Amino acid sequence: MAVRESQVRRAEIVRLAKTTGLAGVDDLSDQFGVTASTIRRDLAQLTAEGLLARTYGGAIAVQPHPESSLRQRAVEDYEVKRLIAKWAASQVKSGETILLDAGTTVGAMAEFLRELESLTVVTAGLTALAALADADQVRVECLGGTLRHLSQGFVGPLAEANLARLSFDRAFLGADSVTADRGICEAELGQTRLKELMMERAGDVYVLAHAAKLGERLFHAWAPLPSGVTLVTDSSVSAEQLAPFAQAGIHVVTV
Repeated sequence: MAVRESQVRRAEIVRLAKTTGLAGVDDLSDQFGVTASTIRRDLAQLTAEGLLARTYGGAIAVQPHPESSLRQRAVEDYEVKRLIAKWAASQVKSGETILLDAGTTVGAMAEFLRELESLTVVTAGLTALAALADADQVRVECLGGTLRHLSQGFVGPLAEANLARLSFDRAFLGADSVTADRGICEAELGQTRLKELMMERAGDVYVLAHAAKLGERLFHAWAPLPSGVTLVTDSSVSAEQLAPFAQAGIHVVTV
């Protein structure tokens, strides 16, 4: 019986860590009604099994979710991403200067911009560059920087320095996941820092994320969402998923 209880408790600790990111020994001890030493043994076992990673002060964090490559993500929820991308592209007007982030949904959006006249597109993503490479009437500029092979996007000091010299009518950002309280989640701090700068330099900011990405906390690097941002997602999103965004004053569009 004791073995079964410890298994259930450890499974619940892992679940809590996935949803909240961090938890303290004392908090877990109070929640499960066991001693702090019991919780420490649980954490030691879960760490040995590779399910958790220990941090300072007895806190725990789930080890990072394996980051998918852009090629893997390109085939996930393909039709939904296309719908989101098409709506986002419909917001762009001829003559504007816009910023396109890296990512599959934002990359798909570039294909719908090919016929706009006097449009300037600045991008950090190879997907958008490829989609607009032969669109002669669209002016295309690349931020440059260090290429992340998994995401096929540019990050780093060079990309940040170039952003500091530009401004945009609109910016369209991707995300590994999005929460109302913490913002955009990515695998690395370099990605979230770049997204912060992108949002600062744009008049209107759109975050493109299908419903499965909302409320998830896959990694531990975050870019807070500024007021006035628009989250664009798909119609499969639940009322439960949308509620925190509404409470945070974030405008949501479902397509």
